[in-house]
Amino acid sequence: MITNKKPRSSDTDSNYMRDDRTEMSEDDDRSPPSNSITHDSSPTRTCTPGPGSGSSSVPEYLAPYPDQVLENVLENVLWFLTSRKDRNAASLVCRSWYRVEALTRSDLFIGNCYAVSPKRAMSRFTRIRSVTLKGKPRFADFNLMPPDWGAHFAPWVSAMAMTYPWLEKVHLKRMSVTDDDLALLAESFSGFKELVLVCCDGFGTSGLAIVVSRCRQLKVLDLIESEVSDDEVDWISCFPDTETCLESLIFDCVDCPIDFDALERLVARSPSLKKLRLNRYVSIGQLYCLMVRAPHLTHLGTGSFSPSEDVAQVEQGPDYASAFAACKSLVCLSGFREIIPDYLPAINPVCANLTSLNFSFADVSAEQLKPIISNCHKLQIFWVLDSICDEGLQAVAATCKELRELRVFPVDPREDIEGPVSEVGLQAISEGCRKLQSILYFCHRMTNAAVVTMSKNCPDLVVFRLCIMGRHQPDHVTGEPMDEGFGAIVKNCKKLTRLAVSGLLTDRAFAYIGKYGKIVRTLSVAFAGDSDMGLKYVLEGCPRLQKLEIRDSPFGDAALLSGLHHYYNMRFLWMSACKLSRQGCQQIVQALPRLVVEVIKHEDNVDMDEYVETLYMYRSLEGPRDDAPRFVSIL
Repeated sequence: MITNKKPRSSDTDSNYMRDDRTEMSEDDDRSPPSNSITHDSSPTRTCTPGPGSGSSSVPEYLAPYPDQVLENVLENVLWFLTSRKDRNAASLVCRSWYRVEALTRSDLFIGNCYAVSPKRAMSRFTRIRSVTLKGKPRFADFNLMPPDWGAHFAPWVSAMAMTYPWLEKVHLKRMSVTDDDLALLAESFSGFKELVLVCCDGFGTSGLAIVVSRCRQLKVLDLIESEVSDDEVDWISCFPDTETCLESLIFDCVDCPIDFDALERLVARSPSLKKLRLNRYVSIGQLYCLMVRAPHLTHLGTGSFSPSEDVAQVEQGPDYASAFAACKSLVCLSGFREIIPDYLPAINPVCANLTSLNFSFADVSAEQLKPIISNCHKLQIFWVLDSICDEGLQAVAATCKELRELRVFPVDPREDIEGPVSEVGLQAISEGCRKLQSILYFCHRMTNAAVVTMSKNCPDLVVFRLCIMGRHQPDHVTGEPMDEGFGAIVKNCKKLTRLAVSGLLTDRAFAYIGKYGKIVRTLSVAFAGDSDMGLKYVLEGCPRLQKLEIRDSPFGDAALLSGLHHYYNMRFLWMSACKLSRQGCQQIVQALPRLVVEVIKHEDNVDMDEYVETLYMYRSLEGPRDDAPRFVSIL
């Protein structure tokens, strides 16, 4: 629960799954802070010469206990241990290792803010420089959780302000953050350098203004898929007027106009800036000015990628292609939020060097994509809308032989339409991109044969998420359930740790998952399954399962109770619109008293007693939380 992590970076359909669109970095500075809390004094012994040992004039000397020598050596070794899995293992060796590991840990990762209290975490780990904290469960992204559920940052930042004066980095995901929280953070940590807010809410441009004005060593300010209120505060102008330390500035989710002149001046006085992602209020003409100022960028989010209204009437605009050509270091390109396809050829000069291209906001056709993608031979990450159709995916497969991650999002998420991508595109990718490790694929029709082919052609898959929109959709050629396709994935892809299933699935598919999915850690299920046996197969057969998300599936109390042996080992279980009763959930509480069982009701149904609309269950060292709203009942 409390670990050292290089977390990482989710999907956009309200009926299915989504992943965070970011990667959170880890603090590389492993040296202990000079003002940090040090070891308590260890007992020493006074050694005097014994009989026959020589002159009595030999002075006394102090020697540490052998255990203290071991701890000193161990401390020097553990500073170089960065993997949180390895650190967790080291802390379990013995009490001495447990103590030294805590003293040498600089990065704190907490996957559930309610799994441990700030006081407990900070009393154990006293030398922390970087904190990563996660709050609401992932299904909150799909409006499946009422507003104001919790996950407040306030108690954490208050505790950190008193315990970690040398804190440099804070990464938050799905947390509720207020402007007051940001003000306290900015005031408390004089050397603060990095703030990353992913899918957070509750704050506005006023809070951002305080952070950028007071944190004068700020290197990273990344706002990713967060809801930022417009307080009509010109926060960009609040950066210091002197040369800044900025290395990364991401604000593409801030849906309000900015002072472009202030932004241009900021970029000009930020020589270390490598990553810049702009919001939709930045036109392509303004983008040109910024690129001229900062040709050293490695990651660029283009903003709207269309001209402003006044520039649109001018016949001849800047030479955008030359501006891109000057950016010799550019390897990651995103944005294109209000794209005019006529401007797309301007990025051709950088395509040969790109390793990551995000077109997930760009409604482009296959014909518009082909001239671009044909030059992207080094591409490893590609996100795109299904507007490119199967034909566009075939073009990707023909060129991008180094592709590791592909995400295909729907332009229209409605279930009752015939989508533009299908098994044809999936099979083409599997045949052309044999190094693929992660795929998220939204479609309206699929076949078992195409999925089986992918399992054979791409055996290195770690993440496989197939979202067949439309409930209970079978193999559209044979009419059979999609059991054999998903069964082949878990059987043939030996490295698979994350799986999302959809379409018409029987208990047989879940039997395959239980039999072959021995290292699956995250499983997402939507509109699938026959009976309680399906979930039993999974809970009894997947020993490493950490996160289980289920919605609109026929699993009831018997299925829930079949996992009693495993729930203490899981981070959480989410079940919504299933067949659970309050009595069944109460049995879990009685059997596993250290598990927190929350029953969540929508506010217009607060009087429902027996039927459990949503169950959220997680392990915690603290017991039930004390800030639950009235629509949450903790059993």
